[in-house]
Amino acid sequence: MHVGRPNIGDREAFIGYVNDIFNRRWLSNNGPLVQEFEKRIAGYLGVKHCVAMCNGTLALEIAIRALDLKGEVIVPSYTFIATAHALQWQEITPVFADIDPVTHHLDPDAVRRMVTPHTTGIIGVHLWGRAAPVKALQALADEHGLQLLFDAAHAFGCSYQGKKIGHFGRCEVLSFHATKFFNTFEGGAVVTNDDELAKKMRLMQNFGFAGNDNVIYPGTNGKMTEISAAMGLVNLESLDAFMEANRRNHALYSELLNAIDGLAVLPYNEREENNYQYVVLEVSDWFPTPRDEIIRILQAENVLARKYFWPGCHKMYPYRAYYPHAGMLLSNTTMVADRVIVLPTGMTIEEGHIRTIAGIFELLAHCSASKQPRLSRTAVA
Repeated sequence: MHVGRPNIGDREAFIGYVNDIFNRRWLSNNGPLVQEFEKRIAGYLGVKHCVAMCNGTLALEIAIRALDLKGEVIVPSYTFIATAHALQWQEITPVFADIDPVTHHLDPDAVRRMVTPHTTGIIGVHLWGRAAPVKALQALADEHGLQLLFDAAHAFGCSYQGKKIGHFGRCEVLSFHATKFFNTFEGGAVVTNDDELAKKMRLMQNFGFAGNDNVIYPGTNGKMTEISAAMGLVNLESLDAFMEANRRNHALYSELLNAIDGLAVLPYNEREENNYQYVVLEVSDWFPTPRDEIIRILQAENVLARKYFWPGCHKMYPYRAYYPHAGMLLSNTTMVADRVIVLPTGMTIEEGHIRTIAGIFELLAHCSASKQPRLSRTAVA
């Protein structure tokens, strides 16, 4: 029972696409399925452009380069390491700002404190599929003349103030990795309403080619393959089912775990569209069993829960060497990273699994770390 176990749509439909690919012998290089996939994603989000990529990290790197970012760019430390690496890889300094301890998003006031004459941009992260403070970050970017883009790896299908995520900042970066609720095996995209930016990114993800023999821009190979697009087209047909399974799981986890003193499941804003992709549990400092011990016990019971984004990018290599004292300004990041557990969800998780997990937490609520419960070897993996 894995937090990232892939959702898979109609296998027969996928095999049909694969046969078409073999018959055409067009495997990559902007094939017809990639073109259809881009149109379907853009249409679903209501944006003008979707530039499909081979993965979300390269999509982020291309977006950063297309926006001509340099010097320093402000990011949260409480995010997947790729957000920082996409900058460092291009010799741009990621500057870590603290988060709001309630929402886990970048705190605009903390971002303001990190702006310097060398700052050229801000990368907001729509963590857990819940929208970052878009308006506040945009106002801050406008005030200081900064570029704003969003890492929307968690947020496909979600909305902010009634508008689908994908419309905000200069562009937004999506991930379709296998662990995402909507996947293309491996893949990503940048979505934008900016015609020139989209044109630039299309050049960059195909070595800068404009025609067969005409290279007009320095680029790389960021193209999505036909097989990945086929998986995406199939999974798009099951998108509502994936979301509904996640919603149902999140509701049951919330009902059962919020009733246990010292535990709280992070809620979603029900006025917005949500993919419910993550079940994020916060464990209070005074819960009888420490967070790390809980994870050890759950994994021993074949419940593959895990810490997420721990201990924060600023404590990972190479950033811990570059900024040994960054933690002094990131107290909320440290606190949240030390209390979060992400629990298994998705199409393969059943009600009985969730009730079993909740039962383990019920036992742990009444046990000290020195008196661990004797649990049966529950095979729920």
